[in-house]
Amino acid sequence: MTDIYRKNVGIVVFNNNYKVLLCARADKKELCWQFPQGGVEPNEDFIQAALRELKEETGISSVEIVATLENPLRYKFPHNILAKRQKNGHPEIGQEQQWVLVRFLGTDKEINFQQNPDEIEFKAFEWADIAEAPLRVVDFKKDVYNQVAEAFAQYLK
Repeated sequence: MTDIYRKNVGIVVFNNNYKVLLCARADKKELCWQFPQGGVEPNEDFIQAALRELKEETGISSVEIVATLENPLRYKFPHNILAKRQKNGHPEIGQEQQWVLVRFLGTDKEINFQQNPDEIEFKAFEWADIAEAPLRVVDFKKDVYNQVAEAFAQYLK
């Protein structure tokens, strides 16, 4: 049987100071940081999905696409997340993510985590160097974040 990965996009947003947007998950008591990300719908390409997810999760729509990774990156869910997902009928063992780098053209006032009050993803944000992202993300995403940081660092100088 072939392993199934959920089709997903990850979005790295950077500002005029070449800092990237890190967001703290709303479903965790502690500050658990990550980039915006989300699923790809059957009727959309990964760029459309990235722009939609970014707007839904952060309120940000004032962006221009700077770069994408050529190939998707995968990570597997840890056992506790995998067991919960499978119990809820999700067969995927992890996520396969297409990554997009976007320049934020707006101001911090545009960032609004209340876009969909029924599905608030994040509770806080900060701007950081891209090299910090792999150090601050949960362990099972570190390898992917290291690859993303290495690939996009050239645009953030």
